[in-house]
Amino acid sequence: MSDIGPTTWTTHIDGEMVETIDTIRIALPEEQRAVFDSEVGSASADQLQLVLASWALSLTSAGEEDDAVIARLREITSRQQHQMGASL
Repeated sequence: MSDIGPTTWTTHIDGEMVETIDTIRIALPEEQRAVFDSEVGSASADQLQLVLASWALSLTSAGEEDDAVIARLREITSRQQHQMGASL
């Protein structure tokens, strides 16, 4: 018989290791935990890591950083399109 320990899922968020699903759940505001439980409970096995990563990242400023990067990329694209239109 083999010893089976607790199942873990490991990633690093803001330099800190996140090892368990409960680590993410406990860090969430109480009003979001039911939604988290529902999404994790209904996720297919091949989508579970994506669901967990999404929730773990929601606890960081990653979304705000992504929004800032996207805004900069849109601005650059707009400038480039404007420049191309002016040169035609």
